[in-house]
Amino acid sequence: MSAPARRRRRTSPLWEPGLIPVPGQLLDWRDNRHFDGWQDLACVLCEQPTPMRSHFGEPVHKTCAENWISANPTEARLGRFASDIQPKRARDNDHA
Repeated sequence: MSAPARRRRRTSPLWEPGLIPVPGQLLDWRDNRHFDGWQDLACVLCEQPTPMRSHFGEPVHKTCAENWISANPTEARLGRFASDIQPKRARDNDHA
C-alpha cells in the first residue's frame, strides 16, 4: 500500500480571517463555517479525526492550531491559522 497523499494547503482563505493570536493566546473560532457537520477528516497536525476546519479549509483541531502557533511564532505570522473577524458592537459606537 502507498502512503496517504498529502493535502496541499489553499493559497487563499475560504472566508476572511481576522487577527493572528499571540503565541499562548486562544483562537476565537465562533463562525459555524469552522465546523463540518458531514465528515471528520484527519487533522493536518496530529492526524486524529476532526470536524473542525481552518479558514483555508484545512482539517485541524483548534487546540492543535493554537499549539502550532505557540511552537512556530515566526511562521504563524503568515496567517495559516487566525481568529475570526469580530463584528463591531453597538456600544463601541461613541457618537450620539
